[in-house]
Amino acid sequence: MKLSEKIKNARIAKKLSQKELAVLTGVSERTIQNYELDARLPRTRATYEALANALSVSVESLLDDNASFILTATEQYGARGAKQAMDMVNDIAAMWAGGEMAEEDMDTIMQAMQEAYWEAKKKNRKFAKDPSKENNQLN
Repeated sequence: MKLSEKIKNARIAKKLSQKELAVLTGVSERTIQNYELDARLPRTRATYEALANALSVSVESLLDDNASFILTATEQYGARGAKQAMDMVNDIAAMWAGGEMAEEDMDTIMQAMQEAYWEAKKKNRKFAKDPSKENNQLN
C-alpha cells in the first residue's frame, strides 16, 4: 500500500479532515492533499513522525522501502538526491508495471539498485570539488 493510501485511510479512520490533520502535523492543508494524491512525499523524518503521531500509527507503518530510500537520499544529498532517487523509483515502477515478475524478485532487484545508487553517490562525492578548499587556495 502506498503512503498516500496509508495516510488517507488512517485519517478517515480517525475521523479527521485534511485541514485538521494539517493543523495537528504543522504542515499546510495543500501538503496533506498532495500526500494523499501521491503527488508528494514528506521531506523529513520529523514530518513522518508528526503524521504518525497525529494518526496514531507507527512511523514504520508509514515508511515503505521506497519512502525510506528517498528520505535517506534527501537527508544525505538534499533535493537533488531526493529527485534522483524518486526518478529511479518511478522509472523502475514503470518498468515493472503489468509485468509478471514475482514480488520477491522485484524486492531483490530494487534492493540491489538502491545499494548501487548509494555506492555511486559515495564515489561521486570523492570527486566533487570542495568549495572551502578552493577558497583557501585563492587566498
